[in-house]
Amino acid sequence: MVALAGDLNQDFDITWGDGRAKILNNGELLTLSLDKASGSGFQSKKEYFFGKIDMQIKLVAGNSAGTVTAYYLSSKGLYWDEIDFEFLGNLSGDPYILHTNVFTQGKGKREQQFYLWFDPTADFHTYSILWNPQIIVFSVDDTPIREFKNLESIGVPFPKYQPMRIYSTLWNADDWATRGGLVKTDWTQAPFTASYRNFNASACTDASGTSSCASNTTSSSTNASWLSQELDSTSEDKLKWVQSNYMIYNYCTDAKRFPEGFPLECNSA
Repeated sequence: MVALAGDLNQDFDITWGDGRAKILNNGELLTLSLDKASGSGFQSKKEYFFGKIDMQIKLVAGNSAGTVTAYYLSSKGLYWDEIDFEFLGNLSGDPYILHTNVFTQGKGKREQQFYLWFDPTADFHTYSILWNPQIIVFSVDDTPIREFKNLESIGVPFPKYQPMRIYSTLWNADDWATRGGLVKTDWTQAPFTASYRNFNASACTDASGTSSCASNTTSSSTNASWLSQELDSTSEDKLKWVQSNYMIYNYCTDAKRFPEGFPLECNSA
């Protein structure tokens, strides 16, 4: 079990961008930038096998239309698992769209989208993923916005067999990101910059396919509580509040997309 915080140099590697990604202030701040030539990205040094992972992010301000800031967990290979936050930019004054998705064994198409109840460009906010054998929970400032339960019992694959690494990228997606691609990136506003700080992971790390959770002797039960955590009634109420007031798309209600019937997990909600 590990709890990581502090120097981002210890936790992440910048993977692309030719100098557009930077770790600053003695490891306290990481920034990604996008211009017409290239975006940028980073990934975690470690792989994780279940965890409670937090990152504070301040998104691209102003006219961010056409840009996407992605922050996600992913494994590798043809049958990969993935847990996605994607922030779809918009024209100045129009709200960001928070796009979420869950891939299991290489199959996604489980999109839910939300508006946020604050301006995510004005300050840092905490975006969290809880991933344990029972449930995946997406949260914003400790408010759950989405849950994906383990429903293997009814034939729905659940990501619990592959370790995942953290990735984040800032890139141009003006062919689809804003109003279905109708609004293009205004390159006169470049460079576009997203900022990251206060990373924290209470998680099982994976080394050579063996999870550290299997031989945990150092963490207290309090520190490991996330491993069996599910949503309590207060959290369920918060989730319902967000989904009633801020959800703008749910694949489980898109009948046109699934004329032969909704995915199995939709029928168990």
